[in-house]
Amino acid sequence: MTTRPARLVLAGAILTLAAACSTSTPRSKTEAAPMFSALRMTEHRGSDDLLSAGLGLAGLRAMAPPAFADVEHPTAPELRRRALWSNWRGIADLAPGGGYGDLYGSTASVPGREYSAFATVAGASQPHRVLVQVPDSFDTGKRCVVVTASSGSRGIYGAIAVAGAWGLPKGCAVAYTDKGAGTDYFDLDAGQGARADGTAGTRGDGLAFEPVTSASTGVAFKHAHSRDNPEADWGRHVKQAAQFALQSLDSAFPQSAPFTFGNTRVIAVGISNGGGAVLRAAELDGDWLDAVVAGEPNIESGGEGSRPLYDFTTEAALLMPCALLHMQNLPQPPLTAQVAPLWTQRCAALKSSGLIDGADSATQAKSAYDTLRSHGWSDEALRAGALSVGFDLWRAVAVTYASAYGRYAVGEMPCGNLYSALNADFSPRAATAAERAAWWSDASGIPPGAGVNLIEANPTSPLTTLQCLRTLWTGDSADAQRVRKGIAETRAGLPRKGLPVVVIHGSDDGLVPPAFTSAPYVKQAQAAGRDVRYWQVRNAQHFDAFLGLPDYGARYVPLLPYVYAALDRVSAQLDGHGALPADVVIATTPRAGKPLEASNLAMPR
Repeated sequence: MTTRPARLVLAGAILTLAAACSTSTPRSKTEAAPMFSALRMTEHRGSDDLLSAGLGLAGLRAMAPPAFADVEHPTAPELRRRALWSNWRGIADLAPGGGYGDLYGSTASVPGREYSAFATVAGASQPHRVLVQVPDSFDTGKRCVVVTASSGSRGIYGAIAVAGAWGLPKGCAVAYTDKGAGTDYFDLDAGQGARADGTAGTRGDGLAFEPVTSASTGVAFKHAHSRDNPEADWGRHVKQAAQFALQSLDSAFPQSAPFTFGNTRVIAVGISNGGGAVLRAAELDGDWLDAVVAGEPNIESGGEGSRPLYDFTTEAALLMPCALLHMQNLPQPPLTAQVAPLWTQRCAALKSSGLIDGADSATQAKSAYDTLRSHGWSDEALRAGALSVGFDLWRAVAVTYASAYGRYAVGEMPCGNLYSALNADFSPRAATAAERAAWWSDASGIPPGAGVNLIEANPTSPLTTLQCLRTLWTGDSADAQRVRKGIAETRAGLPRKGLPVVVIHGSDDGLVPPAFTSAPYVKQAQAAGRDVRYWQVRNAQHFDAFLGLPDYGARYVPLLPYVYAALDRVSAQLDGHGALPADVVIATTPRAGKPLEASNLAMPR
């Protein structure tokens, strides 16, 4: 196939700017129709396809990212290719022997077009990104849209390995939202952020995120500093992405328009925060969704055993480093010899603060362990949680979410944290042009990472910050009340009656434990008569991408195959072929260092 360069089309002439929108929990009696701006259309064929920008499995496996010709001024196609490389590697296990591309999943070249825009939910001050991939193989006689939301706080391609890998090879259009988070970082020193195409621009230059702040140094990013508490609107973000998909299809196939929720199948799928987002979409009024598949969802329903992410994250950030000293056979990394002294210090600090008991590190570790177990943590979740401890994820998540829930601006964060590039001596400095240019493609949406670091108000006493973050949940200060109000705004409701929903969760998930999230949600929904099915996958933890690490690959199976299988089953049921999957506990077999085989997965029939 002859390579065709990406072609930008001024989309104001090809897309309408609004569509009807109503939800079960409108911000006003009449929810405003979604408005889309910064509309673009690009074509992707030949060596620049939709699914991997021409990288294919071999290119996605490459250890080095695709290079920029000019590191300070990468082009939009270069940024897109690198963003796809980064997001594939951040979600899927692409390592040889892991089964991707052989046993499950696809990185096959899919030619087509991309439509993108900024969308804003009613009441929000900052937009979220929406993007629709329309494959050339789209069949206007069998109209299908897969709508998804990025996992974690990732950018717009954050669900490419989840929704794109399943939907695009089947000829479905795939609609994405970054759900108000993403990688549109703003450099306060340079006064620059990301434009619609990912390239750097200044205020007033069509940026995806322009923080309202008097601060003049450091880095701001949308999840922490938009002041919109985006998690409260996850469901609306998903619905607006689906609406944008219909408008994009009208433009792509005008002879077959209109595309409506009445004549187009829409299946929502996501994992982690994306899984929570599609479950929030499931509760919105209107017959606009045909089915939902949610993997390892971050969801808080208020049911028995349910705990908000902020609650169990701040608890884990404080206690888990100490508690893990009581456990044996932890996965590596983290390397025990390196972390044991630090974890021992944590035990002593917790004892001095009166948070645990014990005269020595062994009894202190058991005290911390017993506390976590009594609060619902399983041994499997604690063991897998060692990864989050080793990479300091608990602290990173807690700081960002405290700011988001409390709707704090840059420089107002309640425990004194900031974000900045660092010198070798860990002092803050301005970011370089090369660092700033790569944020949109390389960042995960939550620092530290991509050259942006988390700055502590108490660098020599990390426990001080962690205790401050914890008291925003347990205390009664004005800041605590403000943060808890934001958390309450994110509580999920029941899915719409008659909507088929499949929830899939790994029993060993240590970042979003099912005991606090999926299990109470499913129990409450099923008790209310909703059509929710639950797959519990033994020996599956939260991060497929880390299964390339030998010890993790030997212990755990990937979760993505079950998400794809659930999508297959749901799609077949909608076609009238077979029933929805039943509730099941899937007894997998870890591959113990051997190549993954179908027998390891024990896929339900």
